[in-house]
Amino acid sequence: MHGHPAYPGVSDRSSPWPVVAAVFVGCWTVAVTVATQTGGWLTDQLLLGFGRDRIAWLWPVLGLATVVLAGTPAVLLAKLPRSATVRATGRVWLIGTLVLGVLTLLRVVPPVHHEAYLAALTGVAALSTLAVRWSARRRAYPGPAGSVGGPAPTDDGDAARTEPTGDRDAARTETLGSAGPVGRLRRPGPVPLLAVAAGVALLLPWAWLGALGGLLETALALLAAATLGGLAATLLDATFWSRFAVGRPPRPARLVLVGGLVAGVALLLVAAGAGQSGAQLPALLTLPPVGFALAALWAATWRPAADPADAARAGRSATGWLVGLAALGPLAFTDPEEITLLLVGTRDVPFWVAAAAAAGLAVAVLVAIGYAVLLARPTARTPSRRVAAVAAVVLLVTFGVVDLGPGQPGLYGERLFVVLRAQADLTGLPAGQPGRAGRDARAAEVYRRLVTTAEQSQADLVRGLSRLRLDPISYYLVNAVEVDGGPAVRAWLARRPEVARVLVSQRLRPLPAPAGQSRGTAPKPSGPEWNISQIGADRVWSQLGVTGTGIVVGSSDSGVDGTHPALRPGFRGGDDSWYDPWDGTRSPTDQGGHGTHTVGSAVGRDGIGVAPDAQWVGCVNLDRNLGSPAHYLDCLQFMLAPFPVGGDPFTDGRPERAPQVLTNSWGCPPIEGCDRGVLRPATAALDAAGIFVVAAAGNTGPWCASIDDPPAPYADVLTVGAVDRQRRVAEFSSRGPAPGGPGKPDVLAPGVGVVSAMPGGTYAALDGTSMATPQVAGVVALMWSANPALVGDVDRTRQILRDTATAATPTYRSDNPADACGGPSNVTGSGQVDAYAAVQAARR
Repeated sequence: MHGHPAYPGVSDRSSPWPVVAAVFVGCWTVAVTVATQTGGWLTDQLLLGFGRDRIAWLWPVLGLATVVLAGTPAVLLAKLPRSATVRATGRVWLIGTLVLGVLTLLRVVPPVHHEAYLAALTGVAALSTLAVRWSARRRAYPGPAGSVGGPAPTDDGDAARTEPTGDRDAARTETLGSAGPVGRLRRPGPVPLLAVAAGVALLLPWAWLGALGGLLETALALLAAATLGGLAATLLDATFWSRFAVGRPPRPARLVLVGGLVAGVALLLVAAGAGQSGAQLPALLTLPPVGFALAALWAATWRPAADPADAARAGRSATGWLVGLAALGPLAFTDPEEITLLLVGTRDVPFWVAAAAAAGLAVAVLVAIGYAVLLARPTARTPSRRVAAVAAVVLLVTFGVVDLGPGQPGLYGERLFVVLRAQADLTGLPAGQPGRAGRDARAAEVYRRLVTTAEQSQADLVRGLSRLRLDPISYYLVNAVEVDGGPAVRAWLARRPEVARVLVSQRLRPLPAPAGQSRGTAPKPSGPEWNISQIGADRVWSQLGVTGTGIVVGSSDSGVDGTHPALRPGFRGGDDSWYDPWDGTRSPTDQGGHGTHTVGSAVGRDGIGVAPDAQWVGCVNLDRNLGSPAHYLDCLQFMLAPFPVGGDPFTDGRPERAPQVLTNSWGCPPIEGCDRGVLRPATAALDAAGIFVVAAAGNTGPWCASIDDPPAPYADVLTVGAVDRQRRVAEFSSRGPAPGGPGKPDVLAPGVGVVSAMPGGTYAALDGTSMATPQVAGVVALMWSANPALVGDVDRTRQILRDTATAATPTYRSDNPADACGGPSNVTGSGQVDAYAAVQAARR
């Protein structure tokens, strides 16, 4: 049986088994790719949730596994069958698998350095394109007198065939009974314009539901998408599509259905490597259906009287535009760090990314069907260039309207957090008188020294940054500056002699709609909750008559619902008791509920709070459950020296209005930009000012040495783990030893099934060391309320808490001695806090 004269090498009748093998290999390739990509992302998320370090070798290993598992059958498919079509299918899948393996290596770049990743993706995709083209040229058969595309031996039973090997060869291959050249295209023809229209249609869901990053990040995403489009155009060239066009004239249905399926699997492989962990997942949905649209567009290029060279160029251009625009959405309009399980509980970025991916899938399917009907029917006529141009322009205008209207226009890139070498000298502070007055005097002197050091050491740097329009924001609690800038600015700053190090300060991209306020479903408590009784706080109220009067507790968290009946009476009020550096709200509010719950456990009424008559002030350092070094510092500065709304922290701070006790149920992991020492000067300054800092150990147990995210490991912070009703250490409670050697945790408190306030006047039972921490802050409020002379004596207060703690039962990951964490004290600390004994000791 001879191949078709228009498409040599394609046989009209052949054994069905190669086709069956191709179907099996295609399904296997899809299954392996989807499994490794989703499995790798879930592994990343589980490690993040458990507070474990990112496994740098995870993605290279998964890429290698994909190459072996999917590449091996692709090799067999490319070599063994007699059908040239099946061999071409195996070859394109093999190349796609190899490209995926190479692109996956780039995920060793930490997600926080997204610009560096996009630049690397651009370079590697470009090199891969060159490698694919070089490979295609090597496969070319030499024709007469060294020409390309001449007669060559065949391996599928044909006496002779023409082997098209690229766009140049496609130009010499007879296509659809062409009557000859009709001239070269000098302007974009209708097919590339239709591809642009389809690509922009695929971008519409991202323009509506997503948001761009910074200027450099967006530019690099455009370049990366363009190179991916070029890679796809090289991989799915005229030679590839000619294998599926059988008959004279060809049967378009076979080209679209069979060629589209094969191209879809190849695009799935490219999509799997395009983007950091998480960003590639929506592309796995939206890119494969593009293969059918590409098949229809290529069918439109092969019309009678079409010049083969022009047809090849039009098809290649259409492939590049359509695939590039389809890849641009996930690359440019999402931040991979925000596609995280940490945000899945609300209508946050993961929800909207899934919605955009689903909408993109629907658009891709509609485009594929529409183009197949419009372009791939035997009697179909390609729309004129004018009609195609109008369609592309209309969709481009629609994209702009969507982005500027219901979308989130603008650039929302990360910023840089520049830590200076010079930090304030806080030694030799005057002892002063005991109690509140002495504490206020020390806080004022600490504030003065910090501000003076920052103003003197930052002046030249801030002037230079302002001239460059990098929008510097100065900090004093840690002598640091936050600025705009990408890798180039970071490298420049890191070389300056006054700079110690430069970190990334995260900024969340906006949502198309508010995430919604979290509410609880637990009934309103009718008396002291079990955790209040377990630590003896109710006995302090009833037997010692101490309820926290005169003490102010400061909360840095997701916010506080100031209208909650259990919290409204305790708000200190005034113009310096609330600060929201994220959204600029002017009164206590809370969307996530975490901050409302923690403040309720510290000072809430109706039986939920340890010190119900203490007052509270609040600051928002978490927006949608993610933070940044700068905003964590914003709130800690506010707690040292509160300032009025719209005030300048450097000149308008009021250290005499600082809360006495701070509760901090948060930690700053590397994914948010922190390193282990970034907030160390801040907690040291608060300690020197006589402000008692309580911090959550974290929920990354039962692994040892899991207390590692600032500020929990710091020696001048009282770190709190969690126990259950049986006084057993909760399995999730993080354990020591902490980096640098301090014994952690310090004490424990109930943290399993703790009922407290939630937004909207509701209540909920939550688990976590976050729930345990504010109870200890409440105990300190009771101690200082019982003995005002103890206010500001941080060292003695910490010692009393440790000395009066009661025994708790340690739990371990396993019976392996390596999981003992070096001893029970690194699991239980000094034990569960005892409010009654601590207040009694404070009075002595």
